[in-house]
Amino acid sequence: MNEVDALDLVREALWTIIISSSPAVGAAMIVGITIALFQALTQVQEMTLTFIPKILAIFLALIASGTFVGAQIASFTELVYDKIEHGF
Repeated sequence: MNEVDALDLVREALWTIIISSSPAVGAAMIVGITIALFQALTQVQEMTLTFIPKILAIFLALIASGTFVGAQIASFTELVYDKIEHGF
């Protein structure tokens, strides 16, 4: 294994992490912006108001995108095992 192969594997790992985490992060971001807008409009400045809606949104996003995330991780795992089996 040389540097190019190692960097390619790290690049694929980072891309898999970004793709797999994007549904949960996107849901949390949308809910966070919505709650922040609600707080700005009503001038309710409660710090703990965002936690429960964000947790629920992340949980629902993970349930909805579970097969997609699992497929991405399985694809990366197959790539790694294929590289191990056939050599770098």
